[in-house]
Amino acid sequence: MFLSVVIPTYNRLPILRQCLQALESQVLAAPLEQFEVVLVDDGSTDDTVHWLDTHASAFPHVRLIRQDHGGPAEGRNRGVDQARGDVIVFIDSDLVVTPTFLLSHARALQRRWHERGDRLCFTYGAVINTANFDAPTSEPHKPTDLSWAYFATGNVAIEREVLERSGLFDTSFRLYGWEDLELGERLRQMGVQLVRCPEAVGYHWHPPLSLAQIPDLIRVERERAKMGLLFYRKHPSRRVRFIIQYTWLHRLLWEVLTLGGLLNECSLRPLLGWLIRHGQARLAMELLRLPLNRLGVRALYAEARQLRTV
Repeated sequence: MFLSVVIPTYNRLPILRQCLQALESQVLAAPLEQFEVVLVDDGSTDDTVHWLDTHASAFPHVRLIRQDHGGPAEGRNRGVDQARGDVIVFIDSDLVVTPTFLLSHARALQRRWHERGDRLCFTYGAVINTANFDAPTSEPHKPTDLSWAYFATGNVAIEREVLERSGLFDTSFRLYGWEDLELGERLRQMGVQLVRCPEAVGYHWHPPLSLAQIPDLIRVERERAKMGLLFYRKHPSRRVRFIIQYTWLHRLLWEVLTLGGLLNECSLRPLLGWLIRHGQARLAMELLRLPLNRLGVRALYAEARQLRTV
């Protein structure tokens, strides 16, 4: 089995180094015969391309593809187009994997292909969130790491032919969010089965919360609202409404949990700062999710109203 790991990246050089080093340490054993890493640089403005050019000999499995900044959907499609493997593995450039990561995906796929008698399935590995940059793989698994997403490109493997039949990623999703779950909805409608593969472990690094990140987190929620509505317009189902939180239940939930907006990014700022200073950045982030969710749901409804008036 030949696996092509497709990774879009944009201005993430520090953690990208660890991501690529971990992939170079993969164990090769049956049925994993060979692998490649198709890295798509999405117009990075940091030192990513220069660093890769000067360190190419340290990463023999990596092929660098460059594009103007067009977003992860376009980057992943370009990566699939350039890939040579019969199986595509999607990860993000801030994921650090274990040595048996690819082998675990390969074995789980082969086992399920044999059981099903066809290849209409994909494997979904475990993603453990961590803020530990120096030793990301030392992070323990936490209840908050569990995901109920059907298809998320942080850690999945799928036969190339099945993926191409789905139509790949919709490049209309140029802002943050939902392009992978939208593809997942099409795969689900094709009857493609999700196969959990907890042995394929990836550690998703993100910096610990700081107050300076809040404006960017708000921007992301507004972008997610725009892309969420695009997702729903393509798949106007109750299932998708719940996925993107476009329901009266979610509106009520976040209004109640934020006391009608009294708990917001401004009123919580002193408490968030205190938690961060006392080494509780993770708790601060969970607390901040309350107003962020309210903001995202309200932005979703505002976007829907605006589209109706156009």
